[in-house]
Amino acid sequence: MPGTGPMLLALHGIGASKGIAIGKVYMVERGHLDVQEKRLPKPRVEAEVRRFRNALGAARKELEAVKDRIPEEAGPEIAAFIDTHLLMLEDAALSSEPVRHIRELRCNAGWALKLQRDALVAVFDAMEDPYLRTRRDDVNHVVDRVQRILTSGRRRRTQVMPVKGRIVFADDLTPADTVLMQHQGVLAMITEYGGPTSHTAILARSLRIPAVVGLHDSRPYLRNDETVIVDGREGVVLVNPGRETVRHYRRLASQLERKQGALLKLKKAPAVTADGESVVLQANVELPSDVELVGQVGAAGVGLYRTEFLFMNREVPPDEEEQYAAYRQVAGAVPGAPVTIRTLDLGADKQVDGSRPGAPTTSNPALGLRAVRLCLKEQSLFKPQVRAILRVAAESPVRMMIPMLATTQELAQVLQIVKDCGRELAAEGRAFDARIPIGAMIEVPAAAVCADIFARRLDFLSIGTNDLIQYTIAIDRVDDEVNYLYDPLHPAVLRLIQITIRAGQKAGIPVAMCGEMAGDSRYTRLLLGLGLKEFSVHPNALLDIKHVINESHVGEMRKLTARLMRTAKTVSRDALMDEMNRTLDL
Repeated sequence: MPGTGPMLLALHGIGASKGIAIGKVYMVERGHLDVQEKRLPKPRVEAEVRRFRNALGAARKELEAVKDRIPEEAGPEIAAFIDTHLLMLEDAALSSEPVRHIRELRCNAGWALKLQRDALVAVFDAMEDPYLRTRRDDVNHVVDRVQRILTSGRRRRTQVMPVKGRIVFADDLTPADTVLMQHQGVLAMITEYGGPTSHTAILARSLRIPAVVGLHDSRPYLRNDETVIVDGREGVVLVNPGRETVRHYRRLASQLERKQGALLKLKKAPAVTADGESVVLQANVELPSDVELVGQVGAAGVGLYRTEFLFMNREVPPDEEEQYAAYRQVAGAVPGAPVTIRTLDLGADKQVDGSRPGAPTTSNPALGLRAVRLCLKEQSLFKPQVRAILRVAAESPVRMMIPMLATTQELAQVLQIVKDCGRELAAEGRAFDARIPIGAMIEVPAAAVCADIFARRLDFLSIGTNDLIQYTIAIDRVDDEVNYLYDPLHPAVLRLIQITIRAGQKAGIPVAMCGEMAGDSRYTRLLLGLGLKEFSVHPNALLDIKHVINESHVGEMRKLTARLMRTAKTVSRDALMDEMNRTLDL
């Protein structure tokens, strides 16, 4: 119609970092690197090896320059990501294997690096754990940086883009990109790919930059200098908003800013509901550097310390002494506070160096040899970890948590191994805690249904909602084809959560939740209504969860939760959730 302005368009993705931004788009264009194989004459092979090593050195200098630009007030996890990439440049998997390919295949450095990258990415793609699976991005980002240097023949200058006061759109962003853009004053970030555990998502949350990721196939709908609104809470990008829409979102942005200021005042406040029920709020530690954030937000301790990072990107697993030192460092960073160490949660498809010669291919890693199953089969991997945890527990209030328990036979085997390791330590004259609290992650539906049986033999339970939801509904939440089915409010999921909480109450042991559902403030009141008294969340979400707890009346939530549990229709459940959260500004 003549005179009609541009139509408002809403693009839906994943809200990765809360916040609202209004501004013009800057489209990041990166050409695809098409690496071709080239056969080298024998006299040129060693020169190609030197060219490859020079490219590694140039990439290292680039990353060190980026690290120098990290704001002093930024969280320690930001530097940790850059450090991870620096370490990968030193790792034999990327520094030595391509050299071997160059020499054995007499191929160009770019092709040798591509072969190695493809092999490493295949290992990460096979991983079931969503967080670990997205670490393939580290490989891609580091390799891409080296490939571009190989292509240009020199170290690139630190890229300065006109992003100040702009909203950046890209297919994906590396940690280095994110740091540089924050330094240059970017307003918000939106990406074609990525999920809630991608680098862009984690760093955007840390730097408090609004972000929406996973906007698949959205590039044709965005143009440079086009005005958009980014709503990182809802995962929505509005293109061509009208004046009224802009005014509405500016008001929302001001409200969010005031709310963030108020949240910081909650650091030392207790987590107590409006009707006087105390709640334990602990933090998940995904990277060792996250421990520093635990104290910054006033967490009551560490409810989940992931140990997989000690085992990744190396040819030989860490020995007992290395693990003891690492766990002792974490416990020492939060003196006097409880630290829950989860034992190794890797699978047979993802051994320490990413390979297991002669091992059968696992067609479905989620249902294969992983977590406690792997540990019980390969006890030479498990026992040094158990011994290290027992030793640290003699010095600090440490608990041991076993992932993916499904049967009482597995539990009996674990408890026997703990006893055996204790006897060994006693015979060696080493200090250890024979009464260390041992708990289980309830993330398999069978374990939730039998939670009462597990509760009688354990000291605590912790609900891992990420896997529990996936296994219950039989979907992979990072698979774009089916992740729309991922529903924490599915009646079966809620019943399993309720069964587990009640089993803990009956046995007189604490029940926590450490999955993403615990860190999403939309579900906090529902979980309180189900009887949850312990939450373990990422440090960046903790104050938001505390705010909701302090503003909630558990008695009222129990009534609404009981109604929701009897409701079969999705629309009705959503309406009850809205009623629960009506008085909150989420």
